Amino acid sequence: MKKVLKITGYSLLTLIVAFVGFTYFGNYQPSEVEEMDIVCDAKTPSLTQGATIKVLSWNVQYMAGKNYVFFYDKLDGSGKDSRPSRQDIAITFDEVARIIKAENPDIILIQEVDENSKRTDYENQVKILKDKISSEYGCYTSAFYHKSTFVPHPMIMGSVGLKMATYSKYKMTKSTRHQLEKIPTNIIMQQYNLKRAVLETQISIEGSDKPLTVFNTHLDAFAQGYDTMEKQVKEIKELLDSKTKGNIPWLIGGDFNLLPPGEAYARLDDDEKAYFQKETELKKIFQDYPGIPALKDVNGKEFSKWFTHIPNGRSNVPDRTIDYIFYSPNLKLGKYYVRQQDTQKISDHMPLVGYFTLPGKAEKNQK
Repeated sequence: MKKVLKITGYSLLTLIVAFVGFTYFGNYQPSEVEEMDIVCDAKTPSLTQGATIKVLSWNVQYMAGKNYVFFYDKLDGSGKDSRPSRQDIAITFDEVARIIKAENPDIILIQEVDENSKRTDYENQVKILKDKISSEYGCYTSAFYHKSTFVPHPMIMGSVGLKMATYSKYKMTKSTRHQLEKIPTNIIMQQYNLKRAVLETQISIEGSDKPLTVFNTHLDAFAQGYDTMEKQVKEIKELLDSKTKGNIPWLIGGDFNLLPPGEAYARLDDDEKAYFQKETELKKIFQDYPGIPALKDVNGKEFSKWFTHIPNGRSNVPDRTIDYIFYSPNLKLGKYYVRQQDTQKISDHMPLVGYFTLPGKAEKNQK
């Protein structure tokens, strides 16, 4: 009997060790700061001082389209859908490419693109999108913020790979991933959760030792009950402050999953308020840096023009602003807008577009 118990004990220990090993090594374990690969055509030009560039930021919801209510779209996890159809993915890819081609931005900041995810048939969406847009985008880089060999969730039960990607018509010289604060769940759950991040990309400016620094990010959405969002905003602001002190031109775009200061919280239905704090954590960035949409926009008479999000299964029309582009004081803002009119059936977010002029004297041959 003792021998049987001993064998059983060894078997149980082996299973525990195997589970712990699989949980750790089967999930992405990023460093606090990591260098990311850049794919760049050698002929890609540098920016010139004083140039005006157009920037587009968009959460494309892994090309799923708007025909679904995914399990995570409900606060209680009760959404009925686990993945989009192949047909909807193909249609959405074409629609995203259509909008990008029509806008023709110089820099594209994309959130929620899949690579090696079961739900999108293990495709590399970063590369597919690159091939669908103009060949002028000579450089691109990307970073994971969710990567797992196998997620044992009943609505997933397979691999997950979620990225943010930055595309540029101008030469990238460095790409760095900065890990953000994680939701402090138990040690097992934290391994399988998203690991939110900021992707920093440096784009060379001819004749200047201060490159344009472009940040791309996607903050947490399910941190209710924790101070995670406050900490993530603090970490981002520290990155921005460091560039500002060095007089380095920068901009940051992405899905912040936070409301702007002002009337936005009061406008939400009571059940939607559960996703947010009454006083937004984003206030600390708005206090020190200009952003688009500006506070005068989101709190003005035409505030609905600046909505960027249509929550799946909770609204049929845009009802909140949670996507932004902030920029350094040494950049000059031109025209900016949310492209709402023909994008509401493409993703649960709509693209945000802005024109920025770099420091220095403009070259005649560059817009």
